[in-house]
Amino acid sequence: MTMARTHNLGFPRIGAKRELKFALESYWKGQSSRDELQAVGAQLRQRHWQDQAGLDLVPVGDFAFYDQVLDMSFTLGNLPERVQGFHGDALDNYFRVARGRSAQSAEDHAHCCGGVAAGEMTKWFDTNYHYIVPEFSADTEFKLDASRLLAQLAQAQALGVQAKPVIIGPVTYLAIGKAKDHSDKLALLHRLLPAYVELLATLAAQGVEWVQIDEPILVTELEPGWATAFDKAYQILNTGKVKLLLAMYFGQLQSNLPLVARLAVQGVHLDAINARAEVAALIDQLPADRVVSLGVINGRNIWKTDLNAVLDWLAPIAGRLGDRLWIAPSCSLLHVPVDLESEQALDAEIRSWLAFARQKLDELSVLASALNHGRAAVQAALDANQAAIATRRASPRVNNPAVKAALASITASLGQRKSPYAARALKQAAVLNLPKFPTTTIGSFPQTAEIRQARSQHKRGELGATGYLTAMRAEIERSVREQEALGLDVLVHGEAERNDMVEYFGEQLDGYAFSQFGWVQSYGSRCVKPPILFGDISRPKAMTVEWIKYAQSLTRKPMKGMLTGPVTILNWSFVRDDQPRSVSCYQLALAIRQEVQDLEKAGVRVIQIDEAALREGLPLRKAQWQAYLDWAVAAFRLTANGVEDDTQIHTHMCYSEFNDIIQAIAAMDADVITIETSRSDMELLDAFEHFQYPNEIGPGVYDIHSPNIPSEAHMVQLMKKAAERVPAERLWVNPDCGLKTRQWQEVIPALTNMVNAARTLRAELG
Repeated sequence: MTMARTHNLGFPRIGAKRELKFALESYWKGQSSRDELQAVGAQLRQRHWQDQAGLDLVPVGDFAFYDQVLDMSFTLGNLPERVQGFHGDALDNYFRVARGRSAQSAEDHAHCCGGVAAGEMTKWFDTNYHYIVPEFSADTEFKLDASRLLAQLAQAQALGVQAKPVIIGPVTYLAIGKAKDHSDKLALLHRLLPAYVELLATLAAQGVEWVQIDEPILVTELEPGWATAFDKAYQILNTGKVKLLLAMYFGQLQSNLPLVARLAVQGVHLDAINARAEVAALIDQLPADRVVSLGVINGRNIWKTDLNAVLDWLAPIAGRLGDRLWIAPSCSLLHVPVDLESEQALDAEIRSWLAFARQKLDELSVLASALNHGRAAVQAALDANQAAIATRRASPRVNNPAVKAALASITASLGQRKSPYAARALKQAAVLNLPKFPTTTIGSFPQTAEIRQARSQHKRGELGATGYLTAMRAEIERSVREQEALGLDVLVHGEAERNDMVEYFGEQLDGYAFSQFGWVQSYGSRCVKPPILFGDISRPKAMTVEWIKYAQSLTRKPMKGMLTGPVTILNWSFVRDDQPRSVSCYQLALAIRQEVQDLEKAGVRVIQIDEAALREGLPLRKAQWQAYLDWAVAAFRLTANGVEDDTQIHTHMCYSEFNDIIQAIAAMDADVITIETSRSDMELLDAFEHFQYPNEIGPGVYDIHSPNIPSEAHMVQLMKKAAERVPAERLWVNPDCGLKTRQWQEVIPALTNMVNAARTLRAELG
């Protein structure tokens, strides 16, 4: 009889009620102790292992206090030089790399004056999860410190968990890092592998049978040297002391499939959501003694799995492989919320279509029981699942004929401005009358306790509409007055009324649903609650106009209208899986276009349309990039270009590498683009050495994801680097992202330095 085994690649670490977030922030503020933080971590791990108790193998080591890649850097002893001399607690040093400093009390104890530069942060493949980029140089050495992983393993084993340690593989670790001196990262492999060999031997000594070694870089195009590195690495790592499960996810292997099939590992995990067409070929090419793990539950979206359809294609495979078949989610469940049972306020019909992390593991259990004992053993569960799938397909709430008609009427001319940038720039300059190196911010200001309290009271019905409007207007006025006092040139209203840059808009669009507790970790303690895009999108009424009009009434300076763009709303939502993403994006573009035009009618002459997630939507293979960029750029242009020439359109992008898509960014034809460059020390502007970006640009000079306050001199230095690549007359001075996560006592001195930096630049370069 078939005995398919079940396992998981990773579990959400933040907690069903964001326990880790609150514990981290309490520790960073010096309000709780290190022991209290560690205790919360231990409690969460125990609870999450209990949630996975029905699995044959449970991941251990997937829990991190900030980021799993940063954990791997510390495990390998690969610490940036700037923190190697720290003599305090290792956890505090870890947070210094993650965010520039740890708890205030710890910094004081170590006589640290203001922290250090935080590690660069970028997106984990094509997800909205951010990781801390490993740093290398030609002199990098590695020294194993397995204490974190061993402590988690000991805790799991003491609780009787069938533990499968999870680590990031050596080739992926090198590939996703950055050589700060531009040396050859791959040349470090011979120094790195002994640390991995030692780690595997250490785990074997603790009784570990299987180790999951993640190499997602295998779903991308590999240059020949990197492909060769895999052969070399796994010949060395295949010591026989533990069994290796090589895990790939987020995409297809394509030309890398023969490479994977020949690697010296004992098992291979394939993402069968994205690469189902490759399953048969992989099985055919793998040696007959290899375990085949198939990711049959979508680990990145929240729709129920069609279990009967999966069994139809999986059952013959199970019959062929027998106990060589393992089944799992496609990737770590880090990317979905924890538990649907918490969502009692969600529309009952829509809720019946969904599965969060715990429910996905229940689906996995049903599949395993059906494979191992026959469908009759779980017929009731299969019938209930089939009914939910059928209800969603037939629901009239999903399809809106009016939206489909509007899509059919889109023409190329809707995506064109009336005049080229050079002509528009002259008209905008006459209207706005801005100085050289104009200053602005990206949109949001601190979400204070008072703002959060008013929002919560309003949602609970304890604060009426008038009281809520009064409270939000008071916060908007505070933001405007602070900006005027600082001397900023283009102001924002501060977004006091917005809970999240995507959720806020989704709540006002037809076709979206919202969870109460569907939090997903973005980085560290930062969580997002992605809206659920279940149907065709339309805008019933204006969403931002009255707030922006009120803010503009408080000042004579230009006020930016703040919107989230269609690509970012799409990429930061749980999207429909029943139509192409491009179709959903065009629907969003039409809705946001209406808002842009209404802002212009209201007299707003600067409108920012954030596309922070443009790059993260790129397919993982460059050969597929152009098709995505074509519709993503077209959707932005459809949104932005229904305005007059003297209306200035801004867009913003953050925490991604942009150099390789700079032509697509230019094709968006925004009058001004603001991008993150502070953590990368303006490296993101290297593209402009060979590409003449035609419009204006604001390279971020204030790293808002760190509590550190940048000096005026530092910002001047960064802008002078920018002026070497972009003409000074087309440069703006701004932070690299919104300020909602910071506190006013950090923001005021940082922006004071930024405004002073702009004045210095005008004097020296103007």
